[in-house]
Amino acid sequence: MGKSLQEELVIEQLMTVHDPEIPVNVWDLGLVYAIAFPREGEVIITMTLTAPGCPIADEIVQEVHDAAARVEGIERVTVNLVFDPPWGPERMSEVAKLELGFDVF
Repeated sequence: MGKSLQEELVIEQLMTVHDPEIPVNVWDLGLVYAIAFPREGEVIITMTLTAPGCPIADEIVQEVHDAAARVEGIERVTVNLVFDPPWGPERMSEVAKLELGFDVF
């Protein structure tokens, strides 16, 4: 089953949010674990960080919230920050791996 237009728009906005330590957006880094639309106008984003002790965790979560809220029709955004399963570089997209110099072959 493909992504809905609204989900694609949320992803597009998430791709504007970057971890300041890594020059790659949170989507391509694989930090977003799930995007759910429980009711019309509402989105719940489940995400993690590259490190549990990230000093700017609150800023990144707020940026993700604000990015999703920019999507037309979204009136309520909830961002759940989780650390299980832990993030690892295998979650990154091919684009992110190439950008960071990881061997993708």
